[in-house]
Amino acid sequence: MAEREMMLTRQGWADALLELGDKNPNVVVLDADLAKSTLTSLFKEKFPKRFFDMGIAEQNMINTAGGLSLTGLIPFVATYGVFVSGRAWEQIRTSICYGKLNVKLGGAHGGISVGPDGATHQALEEIAIMRVIPNMTVLVPSDYYETKKAVLAAAAMQGPVYIRFGREKVPVITNADTPFEIGKAITMKEGTDVTIVACGTMVAEALDAAEELAKNGINAEIINLHTIKPIDKEALVKSVKKTRCLVTAEEHQLAGGMGSAVLEALASEFPVPTQMVGIADTFGESGEPRELMVKYGITSKEIIEKAKQAIQQK
Repeated sequence: MAEREMMLTRQGWADALLELGDKNPNVVVLDADLAKSTLTSLFKEKFPKRFFDMGIAEQNMINTAGGLSLTGLIPFVATYGVFVSGRAWEQIRTSICYGKLNVKLGGAHGGISVGPDGATHQALEEIAIMRVIPNMTVLVPSDYYETKKAVLAAAAMQGPVYIRFGREKVPVITNADTPFEIGKAITMKEGTDVTIVACGTMVAEALDAAEELAKNGINAEIINLHTIKPIDKEALVKSVKKTRCLVTAEEHQLAGGMGSAVLEALASEFPVPTQMVGIADTFGESGEPRELMVKYGITSKEIIEKAKQAIQQK
């Protein structure tokens, strides 16, 4: 497998906020005492009057962001995904989404690959928690460039958005010129034998899996589903009508996550034999990011195994 450049998705988040800060005076940033970790500290340094450290008070931060949005500002809120989705869910639901307020939520440290911070900081449920709320857009970009584009796209649209990004460096699999549109999946590789749908860092794992599968004569189609909601049903149906089987891969609980969203989209249109790669109803633990991905079975190895199983089920 070819060596890829490694970059932080949270750097993409931070760089996009700096760009927005220069271009749009209405963009403001709120953080919950984690500015160095979420890298909103960079925005604070350049635009101190447009940055608000709300302390460890996530519920208050969400309500404050809602109020700021009603004045015409565009608030970007940052904290760990597990905290914003858990501690402030009711405020997000009622204060933000019910009124379709123009608030953008950044959920840092998504997935098991947070590493040594352990179970309390590893957001493994927030895709499910966020996508169930009416009016919420849910984005799970795959690398630095896609995260930057997701933030810029979120700023350009009206309404609530949740953007998930990670802690560690991940492979760069797109570039500055790769198209990005909210609600439009990207076919990273065309294939005929099995559709592999992935989001976040699992897109790189899916591409690695496709490379190995090709050595066995299996031609996999890889779809980067960076937008979980609204989901690109058309792209999914088109792909599985060709391949007749499916694998989903995500760094999230299997229940309610991206894979569940994909199956919901296909169930009434074109259901096919499906295998799923994800976290199997368990909490994580402390460890090195790669070690945890291996232990919990969310690597290219598992995607390869599931792809072969799905093909046999045709």
